[in-house]
Amino acid sequence: MDRTSLIAELNSRGLRDEAMTGPLYKRLAQALTGLIQEGLLKSGTALPGERDLAEALRVGRVTVRTAYRDLLASGAIESRHGSGTFVSQRVERIEQPLWRLSSFSADMRSRGREPAAKILSCTISTPAPEESFLLGLGLDEPVLRLDRLRLADGQPLAIERAVVPIKFVGEDAVSEGSLYDALAENGFKPVRALQRLTAVTLDPTSASILNVKAGAPALLIERISRLEDQRVVEYTRSHYRGDAYDFVAELRIGDDL
Repeated sequence: MDRTSLIAELNSRGLRDEAMTGPLYKRLAQALTGLIQEGLLKSGTALPGERDLAEALRVGRVTVRTAYRDLLASGAIESRHGSGTFVSQRVERIEQPLWRLSSFSADMRSRGREPAAKILSCTISTPAPEESFLLGLGLDEPVLRLDRLRLADGQPLAIERAVVPIKFVGEDAVSEGSLYDALAENGFKPVRALQRLTAVTLDPTSASILNVKAGAPALLIERISRLEDQRVVEYTRSHYRGDAYDFVAELRIGDDL
């Protein structure tokens, strides 16, 4: 929606109608919210500056500033330093079953979305004592530490921090594709896993990577994956955006109920 169309739409919504109740800034905020919810203002659309919108609507600049403040607080719009004010990027929520072990890449493709990964860091080192215990390794056995940002259709969804014994994945198997595919190609495909979910808030660094506000809710998922012979092949800690994921589980009702 261009500027002219936006002004026409806002004026058509009766901002100055004397029959309307409530402060003018509230009516303006509600009108903008309506345009966003109806899809007329798309995610990422730049909004006019306070002065320009105030002049176009013939209202006080304070009215526009206060309306924008309310919309910023609700998350409907976002302010980008040096760039202006924009309709917030909305993420389509993903329903993820807890009973099926699958890679992020395969899961996104099954939903018709394009998976991608950005390597944040990749190192080879010896395991920490806790990792040595979880992975069943000696303290001198090397592990691959792979931190990646996982994306779907260009939207950042999760930060994965995986620790994998080098003997399972090899030093040259790291890529932006599926870690599970790399393991399978080496003959070490995980067949079962134990996951623990914890509600957390994101620290400023992780929030910045995921393009959300510091302190935003997230799900911390700790996963230990095993081979058929029960050897641990992967230990991963992942932070999933709380506004993007719903994890669901199917339960069987016991005979004693």
